[in-house]
Parts: sequence; C-alpha cells; structure tokens
Amino acid sequence: MASGIRDKVAILGMGCTRFGERWNMGVEELMIEAFQECLTDAGIERNDIQAAWFGTCMEEIGIGKSAIGPAAALKLPFIPITRVENFCATGTEAFRGACYAVAAGACDIALAIGVEKLKDTGYGGLPNFGSNAGTLNWQWWPNLTAPGSFAQLASAYAAKHRIKDQDLKRAMAHVSVKSHANGALNPKAHLRKPITEDQCISCPMIASPLGLYDCCGVSDGAACAIVTTPEIAKRFGKKDIVSVKALQLALSSGEEMGFNQWDGDHFMTTSRCSIKAYAEAGITNPREEISMMEVHDCFSITELVTMEDLHISERGRAVFDILDGFYDRDGKVPCQVDGGLKCFGHPIGASGIRMLYEMYLQLLGRADKRQLPNPRFGLTHNLGGFPFQNVCSIAIIGRYEC
Repeated sequence: MASGIRDKVAILGMGCTRFGERWNMGVEELMIEAFQECLTDAGIERNDIQAAWFGTCMEEIGIGKSAIGPAAALKLPFIPITRVENFCATGTEAFRGACYAVAAGACDIALAIGVEKLKDTGYGGLPNFGSNAGTLNWQWWPNLTAPGSFAQLASAYAAKHRIKDQDLKRAMAHVSVKSHANGALNPKAHLRKPITEDQCISCPMIASPLGLYDCCGVSDGAACAIVTTPEIAKRFGKKDIVSVKALQLALSSGEEMGFNQWDGDHFMTTSRCSIKAYAEAGITNPREEISMMEVHDCFSITELVTMEDLHISERGRAVFDILDGFYDRDGKVPCQVDGGLKCFGHPIGASGIRMLYEMYLQLLGRADKRQLPNPRFGLTHNLGGFPFQNVCSIAIIGRYEC
C-alpha cells in the first residue's frame, strides 16, 4: 500500500528573488537571480541537475508556453524540463514534480523553479484566465471578481458561525497587521511598512467586508529549489538536512455546487487535502505539532478560514484564536512569518516555492530577525481558483531525523 514520500526527498538548496515591481528585470533575469542563490546554497554545479520542473501560470507574459525559456536562461545541460500550471498552486506543483521524480528514483537531483511577472500585464489584479486565448470565460462569469467572490466567503462564514461584524473586521484587520509586521522584517518582501488595526478598519472598501488592506498586492518574482535524496545530501556534506514530510494536492470535484451541504463558508479542498497531508507526515495533532505556516492569504478572510480548514482552529473559532495572538510570530503556530502574499504579492508561479523558502530558512535557523525558536514542522498551503471551484496544494517539510 502506498505510504507517500515522507523523508525520501531532501531539499539541497533554495533561492528566492526580491519580490516587487521589478520593471528593470525580465522573466529570464528573475529566474537567474533565484537560481544563482539556489545553486550556491546547494553547493553543486548546474551539470549535476538531471531534470527540472518549471511553473508559470500566465504563459503569455514574457515566457511562452514551452519550457525552453528556463533551459536557455539557466543554461541547463540538455536535460528534460517539464512546464506545469495549476492555478495558484503552480509553484508547489513544480516542486511536487521534482520531488516525485527523486522519490521514484527517476533522477538523483532535480530542480523546481517558478516565476511570474504580473506587473507587465498592466492590470491591477490577476488577469482573466484564458481571455487572451479566446475562451469563453469572460462570458461565463462576466461580473466575477476575486475580491467579490471572497467577500461572499466572508459573509457566508460570518452567517454560518454567527460572528459579529465587529469581531470579523477586527480579526481580518489583525491578520493583515500581523503579516505586515512580519513583512517589515523581510528584505525580499514587496511591502515592508507596518500598519495599524485602525488603518485596516477605516481603509477604502473594495468588496464589503473586504477593504484595501484585506487584499494582497500584485508583484513580480521567482523562487526555486533543488531536491535530492537525504543520502545524496549527506554525500554533498549537508549536516542539517530539511526533508519533505508530505505533499498533497486536491482539486474540486464540483461537489460544492452540486449539493446543499456546503454553505460557502470554507474550502472543501483544503479540509480534505490537509487530512491526507497530516497522515503522510505522521502528524496526529496539527494544533500542537505544526511549528509554523505559510498559507494562501490572497485575502485576509482566506487566511482566517484556512486556519479551520487545516484543522488547527475549530470551526467558528479562528476569529478568536487570531484575536488571541495564536497565529502571531510569538504565538503558538506563527503564520505568514515572512509577510505572506499580503506583503510579497502573488506572482502565481513563484508563490508556492517562495513559501517553502521561508520554511526552509526557519528550519535551518537562517531567518535572521524573523527566526522562530526551534521549529520542527513547517506547512505551506496554496489555494487556486474561487471558493466554489478550486485547487489546493499542501506541503509539509521538517528536519530530517532518520
């Protein structure tokens, strides 16, 4: 019976660009910036890499549909490169491909890299998926926006659990304030200014109850990882090894819209995916065992609901855990330790690997002013699509102890 890939794959090295409005850099330059850091960190030569997985979502923006771009930019040695895309889980999907190849013995050393340059679209948010390719998405959902749909999530959550308006607004504000405080300590974050709860509550409304500070920004960025087996990592002289404990992916079956058991107040994919991830990682009590998290905070309400979908806060109780500081940097399970999507923005192909980068630094004690005391397990979570149809990916990494 399949048991997953726990401790079969080690992260040999990682790299991440500074995220932001990188007008002076093309997609290729962003990939090179992340790759050079990753290669140095891994302590190997590029000719040691035997296969690569490349994640980008908006393929028309500066890179094209194939995987030739990274092959040429990074001067990879005539190896197989697979381009992947899976909505906002694209970066983690590239990481999953590289990890599965190593775990299966198909190659010894593999690269996962993700990049996106959204500022070049000239659009204030994520572009309409498929509209440039002549599909009918714009006719199916002509008035659908990301803030609008996630605002409905907030309203459904408050109604389902009878949360008072002022409690919900304060909790969402605390989510943003906490992330900005963390992002202010991170030189690679896009937004690095602390904000106050009053600023969040009184800011311009985007889609009620979501205000300006409840929404993540738009940015450019790239991140990458080189993975191998723990045995090979030791041969390269690595003493403190970070290994993959779990990698799980769940896509909506349409069940949310097909039956009336779902009230639109949470994400079924995250709830199902997290249970499988914990089982693969051998985690039985995530509230006690998870040391830190990077979750998909495209909006503050998304982060709040995710706390419950990850089975860390009880249903209807995340609001109060947040207000109690449970997810603050000095709390029980720190969340968005690097600032999250809120402070990095969301260059889609890069986000999942960027999240893993922070967990990796924390586990190795290299997170500088953000460093947490003695973390053991780090969880990352991506959520792509809309509340009623989405994809969820979850990765758990930790110290290799075998």
